[in-house]
Amino acid sequence: MSESAMSAAAEAPGLAADSHTAAAEMHAQDSESDSEESEMAEAPARDSAAEIPVTSNGEDVKHMMTGGPTLKETRIVSSSYGSSSEGIIEAEPYRGGLKNTQSGPVVITDDLSKNIALEKLEQVKKWSISTYKCTRQVLSEKLGRGSRTVDLELESQIEILRDTKKKYENLLRLARQMATQFYQVVQTQRQLGDAFGELSVKSPELHEEFGYNAETQKLLCKNGETLLGAINFFIASVNTLVNKTIEDTLIAVKYYENARIEYDAYRTDLEELNLGPRDAVTIPKIEQSQLQFQIHKEKFDKLRGSVSVKLKFLDENKIKVMHNQLLLFHNAVSAYFAGNQQQLEQVLKQFHIKLKAPGSDGPSWLEEQ
Repeated sequence: MSESAMSAAAEAPGLAADSHTAAAEMHAQDSESDSEESEMAEAPARDSAAEIPVTSNGEDVKHMMTGGPTLKETRIVSSSYGSSSEGIIEAEPYRGGLKNTQSGPVVITDDLSKNIALEKLEQVKKWSISTYKCTRQVLSEKLGRGSRTVDLELESQIEILRDTKKKYENLLRLARQMATQFYQVVQTQRQLGDAFGELSVKSPELHEEFGYNAETQKLLCKNGETLLGAINFFIASVNTLVNKTIEDTLIAVKYYENARIEYDAYRTDLEELNLGPRDAVTIPKIEQSQLQFQIHKEKFDKLRGSVSVKLKFLDENKIKVMHNQLLLFHNAVSAYFAGNQQQLEQVLKQFHIKLKAPGSDGPSWLEEQ
């Protein structure tokens, strides 16, 4: 081997080491340049983000929130070493389900609900004030401290009506009791007549005697059913008079008495205000109290007149109804116990009373009235 070859072989390891060192230095320089490029690429983005303008309606902020890239929308595009697009971050437009909405505040108003609520509140307020005044008036009357408006003639008529109703209710109770008991008597007479008739057939030696009694009981049963129809008609008429006609009038009387309490309550309130001083604060209250007093006075006068008319017509109607019903009751009972079958049937025809035929499915005499 020549000396030149040996010297070249000896220098080869040194050249290899130098080449490795140079390659490492070039790689380090490339890495530093890549990091500098990435920092330069990110700097404008940070500056633009820092310079986002904020407007009054939030349009730009909402645009950045809805149109700008998010972490889930960005992707890193990689390419071969040395490419000009290496390390660039690209953003794709958002394709989700968010919808653009109109800007500006949205005010929802419900005027109807507010009006209804205010009306109810005002009604509750008026009811509370009226209830308080009426309660105070009632308590003051019971304790003997307050005055009340009294119509002596009307009050006496109302008391007579209430007493009349109690007496008619007792009469109605007794008539129903008599009808129940007499119905049992009629049923017993029917069963007794059937027993007599059966024995008349099975006892030839007493055929005529059992036969007479059977016919008598059947006739009494028939007349008893006629009398029972008259009594039930009397009960129905008195019941209508007591529980409908008189009761309707007493309901009107109740409204009248409530109006009287309200009238006296507002009258007392107005009198107390008039006794006090008159200044800029009390004069509007007095005027308002005077208005309420006038309203309740008109209501009270109207109901008082209505009750007077109802009591007058009720008295006339009561006399007419009871005259006919008492005549029916007297004639029917007298004819039954006198054994006058024709007169008893004539009484029913006179008052247009129809009896239900035995075993018929049609409406009863009470249902036809």
